[in-house]
Amino acid sequence: MQTFLRDATQFLPLLLQGVKFTLIVALGSLALSTVLGLVWALMRVSGIGWLGTIAKVIVNTLRGIPILVQLFYIYFVLPEFGIALSALQAAIIGLGIAYSAYQSENFRAGIEAVDHGQVEAAQSIGMGWGLTMRRVILPQAIRLVLPPYGNIMVMMLKDSSQASTITVAELTLQGTLIASSTFKNMTVYSLVALLYLAMCLPLMGFVGWLERRFGKGTRR
Repeated sequence: MQTFLRDATQFLPLLLQGVKFTLIVALGSLALSTVLGLVWALMRVSGIGWLGTIAKVIVNTLRGIPILVQLFYIYFVLPEFGIALSALQAAIIGLGIAYSAYQSENFRAGIEAVDHGQVEAAQSIGMGWGLTMRRVILPQAIRLVLPPYGNIMVMMLKDSSQASTITVAELTLQGTLIASSTFKNMTVYSLVALLYLAMCLPLMGFVGWLERRFGKGTRR
């Protein structure tokens, strides 16, 4: 135990540098996936056939390709077309695009769960599609999508570890580098696991609160 604590004191500062990049990747990709997911969802429910078809093809394509392959494509293949990104940029964009498909399904489910009678009432007083969406549908849909949105946040935080495959110096890669140079695998990966747990537990508690706060109130 004393050896573990001594090694932990030595390794933690380096691992915390990785935590910083883990949070940057997770927050950046969360923001991008939220914006893109909302765009795909609005295209799906727009009532315009060709827009809905495009969004459906995009979402199904993204869901059908592993996240790791998407990261590799953005980081290794796009430079052949003159689009060179740093590893950090590629990780944020890759994870953001990949998760936008799951965000889209979450948003679409929330939008479609809003009582259609309210939509008809809004249209009967002259509200257009955009105004109805902003003032009637989205405010109610947000309450419905918050609990699953919280789960996506937890998943994205954990999946940020895949950024290590394209050399982003986040927590997993920092741990791997330390373990390979010190051969203290048990100590290093135990610390890595504990740090991920320390980041995820508050989010899990937040998700539980969202489910208690909004989940029951939205059941019918």
